[in-house]
Amino acid sequence: MRFRFFCQVGLILSISFCILAQSDAAEIELIGKAVIPAKLSDKSGLTGKLDDGTPLDRLGGFGSGIAYTGEKNRYVVLPDRGPKDGATSYACRFHVVDINVDPKAATKVQFQLLETHLFKNNGKTFSGSFKDFDPQNAEKSRRMDPEGIRVSRQKTLYVSDEYGPSLFEFDFSGKELKRFSVPNRYKPNKQNADPKMELPPHNTKGRIPNRGFEGLAISPNGNVLVAALQSPLIQDATQNKDGIMEGHNVRFLKIDLSTGKTSEFIYQLDAIQNVISEILSVSDHQFLVIERDSKPGPDAKFKKIMLIDTKEATDVSAVEKLPAMELPKSIQAAKKKVLIDLLDAQWNLAGEKFPEKIEGICFGPSLPDGRILLLVISDNDFVETVDTWIMAFAIDKKVLPDYQPQIIDGKKSVSK
Repeated sequence: MRFRFFCQVGLILSISFCILAQSDAAEIELIGKAVIPAKLSDKSGLTGKLDDGTPLDRLGGFGSGIAYTGEKNRYVVLPDRGPKDGATSYACRFHVVDINVDPKAATKVQFQLLETHLFKNNGKTFSGSFKDFDPQNAEKSRRMDPEGIRVSRQKTLYVSDEYGPSLFEFDFSGKELKRFSVPNRYKPNKQNADPKMELPPHNTKGRIPNRGFEGLAISPNGNVLVAALQSPLIQDATQNKDGIMEGHNVRFLKIDLSTGKTSEFIYQLDAIQNVISEILSVSDHQFLVIERDSKPGPDAKFKKIMLIDTKEATDVSAVEKLPAMELPKSIQAAKKKVLIDLLDAQWNLAGEKFPEKIEGICFGPSLPDGRILLLVISDNDFVETVDTWIMAFAIDKKVLPDYQPQIIDGKKSVSK
């Protein structure tokens, strides 16, 4: 049986207000918002419960990443490492879903779960547990915290992982096809099952624990991947009196898929308390980036989708250590401006139930009137009292004049 959820008042297992809001210039419109209940089951067929009592087939956390497949209204959505921040042996997976958006319909946003697939290597399932790694060979570890997902031109899946940090390629059955080489500066000196033991003084370089590759973009022509860290590397940050690593300068890693050559550019956070949640290609040099705070509901102050341009950004791949705060004049960060402030009153989204974690964005098929469809999704972290939001925005092409739809011309269907 397939699940269907609708953006319609009065349906218990479904969606919210069907808000219709417009920007002042009517160039960006919020078409509707779907709310997916937190206690649903997925299509994995798993039975039993995790260590914390969560059902093995819980449809939770799937807002960590979302990507369009190139087929009608079909998308893939990505849960992260499971409940309790890596303290359970959650089997990492992805879901194939349909999300139908119709600005003129009474039910403007519809969600339908089609399939669930587990990520596997040599028949063994990847685990979200921070304990499931090989201390002798971290590259062969099966622990994975998947956070970003994109569909390749050939209809395979690229997935970014926070633990490594790592970048994978899978087929649509969930079978691992490839692991990409990541520059050594991104890797901690030593991985550990205890996140505190991965901080200074135990590590002097690499990603901060739980702050690895949070976002993933693919260029419109499918030739380049861009992996976005959630926050600065250890060597690019400073440690405050509470032991928290802070800094403004976040590295984004670009990988040319045909040559394997890498380069890096800098995104500067508005505030050192903010984090990066996702990156999405607009063109070969422009991207949308989710920058947010970590506050839910009325405490939320910063939940923005930024438009950045990397044309003049400096390649910092030869720079081993960056200052935590101000960049030297020789280094130019990506230029950025606000595209959508999700807390702006015009959208009528802010309030008691606004999600802490806005984590996924993707473009969908063009709307009937030619406008660009942008989907924004939240991550409920498998919390049973927190639902998942899917927000659908229509963007006039003059707002994103350089926008190029992603080319996905593989002929194999992504779903049964």
